[in-house]
Amino acid sequence: MARSPPRSRFDPLLFVVAALASILSSSAEIKNLKISSDSRTIILFEKFGFTPRGEVNITVSDVFVSSTLATPDPALLGFLLLADESLIQAAYDSQHERSANSNPNPNGGCILDSTYVIRLFTLAEISRQSASLNRSFPITRPDEYSLFFANCAPEASVSMSVRTEMYNGRSDGSRDYLSVGQSPVPSLYAFFAIVYVAFFAFWIYVTLFQNRLAAQTIHHLMAGLLLTKALNLVFAAEDQHYIRQTGTPHGWDVLFYIFQFLKGVLLFTVIVLIGTGWSFLKPFLQEREKKVLIIVIPLQVIANIASIVIGETGPFIQNWVTWNQVFLLIDVVCCCAILFPIIWSIRSLRETSKTDGKAAKNLAKLTLFRQFYIVVIGYLYFTRIVVYALRTIASYKYQWVSVATEETASLAFYVFMFYMFRPAEKNQYFMLDDDQEEAAEMVLREEEFEL
Repeated sequence: MARSPPRSRFDPLLFVVAALASILSSSAEIKNLKISSDSRTIILFEKFGFTPRGEVNITVSDVFVSSTLATPDPALLGFLLLADESLIQAAYDSQHERSANSNPNPNGGCILDSTYVIRLFTLAEISRQSASLNRSFPITRPDEYSLFFANCAPEASVSMSVRTEMYNGRSDGSRDYLSVGQSPVPSLYAFFAIVYVAFFAFWIYVTLFQNRLAAQTIHHLMAGLLLTKALNLVFAAEDQHYIRQTGTPHGWDVLFYIFQFLKGVLLFTVIVLIGTGWSFLKPFLQEREKKVLIIVIPLQVIANIASIVIGETGPFIQNWVTWNQVFLLIDVVCCCAILFPIIWSIRSLRETSKTDGKAAKNLAKLTLFRQFYIVVIGYLYFTRIVVYALRTIASYKYQWVSVATEETASLAFYVFMFYMFRPAEKNQYFMLDDDQEEAAEMVLREEEFEL
């Protein structure tokens, strides 16, 4: 009776990792990683866009390979580079070859042998030389490459310490540790930081000097939001600058994550409070509005923990995809939650307009909140979907475009929100002439302001 071919080690996980690599943004930074008893067939470490002067440096030490079967062949475990355009094809070919009945080699179909990959070295070279290995590999063809570790040995798990260093050489001989498409990002962050500092100074002038008597508590929270956004961008610029120059953030990433958290909490809080009409329409929050804040703020804490794990580790950890899913789920929940107070305010104003006899003012408020609702929806859609799509489809050389687009959209949203809800003694939305009452009553009767 003929033996059935061995089960392919390159199961759908390889395709998942390939798909993940195709959408993962290019990262940089010198990484010191520790892998313990990992049996995955393919591990994605980094993704990087290289120039003709690019180079990859890998140091591997403390290697230990074990298997429940025979002693694993170290030649079946190794590091490789794979260009984006070849990811899916290499994964498909490896799977197809391993599952073909005509393949007599039980170890056939290993992605290390694929014609689409650049094989760097295998663990056999470590065992023949010493307990550790340090290798540098110049990039001869500029492109965006993903660094993988492949494990083709049946039922084998591996433990090792890995140090990765990926960079592009400059004309003066120094190193640029940011991917080709990420090199302009520090300057972009610095530019937008300056814009927000100017915005903050102007807002302080408006709230504390020009319209001090009309300023409400919400306006001071909005000032705090601008300040944290500016500081977040300052530290993001410093973080990326030091990574570009040295490969490490020198602690700037800590400050970046702190102000990223504060900015996220304040942004969602300000949107919720404006949506409820707090300080504008009423001096208090209802129970259901308090519950929204109670839900959103802890979720932002969890989202920022997930963001730190995603940013500071990488796809090589086994639960990295899970952290991404957690972050995405929480972000969706928060985005949905902040819309409810705006909807409640619109409905409340609609009901009030039928009884209080102030049609013109109610119409103005309804118009304002409906515009705010539409703009919030547009902002969330653009920054979560359009920017993501742009980051995915753009060439690796132009990844900075998605950063510029996201920050431009955020600035436009901030300008709109702060302008529409600015402190003013004669704000057009709240101080309308009585002559407009009749026209406003007609509009309120004819239009239901349905969302």
